[in-house]
Amino acid sequence: MGHGWQGAVLKLMRGKDFTFTVRHNERISDRLHRLSFSDGGMLGATGTHPTMWVRLWFDNAGRPHQRGYTLVNPDPSAGTFDVDFVLHAGCASDWARAARPGDTVEATVQGSEFAVPDPLPSQLLVVGDPASRPAVDSLLDAMPLTPATVWFETAHPLDDDRPPRPGSAHHEVVRVPRRDGGAHLVDTVRSALPDLLDDGSYLWIACDTTTTRSLATFARKQLALPKERLHALGYWRAT
Repeated sequence: MGHGWQGAVLKLMRGKDFTFTVRHNERISDRLHRLSFSDGGMLGATGTHPTMWVRLWFDNAGRPHQRGYTLVNPDPSAGTFDVDFVLHAGCASDWARAARPGDTVEATVQGSEFAVPDPLPSQLLVVGDPASRPAVDSLLDAMPLTPATVWFETAHPLDDDRPPRPGSAHHEVVRVPRRDGGAHLVDTVRSALPDLLDDGSYLWIACDTTTTRSLATFARKQLALPKERLHALGYWRAT
């Protein structure tokens, strides 16, 4: 399957292409499906980092469609990792539901960058949702002793089945129902941030694009948070 103009752009941006092979599948919950992959040599070529994600390519009625997914349990020595798919209508979820051991999917690695802050932050302030939950988990795992507050937006009752795992007694998960297209989450976080931020805080945001942009702009302009203490990436677009 060709990757169309998006693939051409990623090639120009030095994206690296790989082919992953399904090892096994597991239904985690009614809305969450996990596939385990052999990496086709990717992890040895790229290395790993917390919150690492890849672009998987799917056929959408004869047209290429790519979506980003966070690596779960990456094992460079074995050349394996897992991916969690939140099931809903769409070609990516349809492919994941039907995938069986031996099936393959093409992938491109480009755009995934994150390094654990050095020195470690005084606290982590994290804003996420089911799409970014695996990335939130890997972020907390990378800094297990750093106090963290996580605002986790839920759009569906079953989202509560798999919230971010609190890695220590110093991790607090605040569940926020999705309302008004994400405006409720924006208001909740904006109200809390001024009282929580200190000179060593690190803010990590990964929700829908509009919510992420709104909160990142607030942190930079209203709270004067330096760019080295802020990471923001829109994980999906609301329709």
